[in-house]
Amino acid sequence: MAGALLDSDDGDDYAPLAEINVTPMVDVMLVLLIIFMVAAPLMMVGVPVDLPKTSADKIGQPQKPVIVTVDKTGALSLSDGQVLTPETAPAALQAAAQANPGSVVYVRGDKDVPYGRVMEVMGAVGQAGFARVSLIAQGMAPSATAPGAAPTAP
Repeated sequence: MAGALLDSDDGDDYAPLAEINVTPMVDVMLVLLIIFMVAAPLMMVGVPVDLPKTSADKIGQPQKPVIVTVDKTGALSLSDGQVLTPETAPAALQAAAQANPGSVVYVRGDKDVPYGRVMEVMGAVGQAGFARVSLIAQGMAPSATAPGAAPTAP
């Protein structure tokens, strides 16, 4: 009877292993991570080069933007402090467009100025030859209240 228990020629004693050993893969990934962490800063270092001097104009310099301001009364002024009247505004804006072709015009409007007045100014800027017009607004200070919550009275 004991001999029958030890006889295992039918192969029932071994079951297939259904688990994957990921330890070697994790080891390889950690080694690669360390290699790239050490090598990445070394790849960012440039080769020192003594560049020659030239008298050519610099390209790609950011141009000084043209800023048109609309104050509380609806009066216009340019970024250089020039106050514009309805008669002088088109000529001054056209001169600014010719002096700074392709530059962006920023329109600053007081919050109490009617929307229509700001749109008139933007139209005048477009007619002067500027293709890119943007509005400037002041960012709000972060508050302690949650978004959508009613502000607390002081």
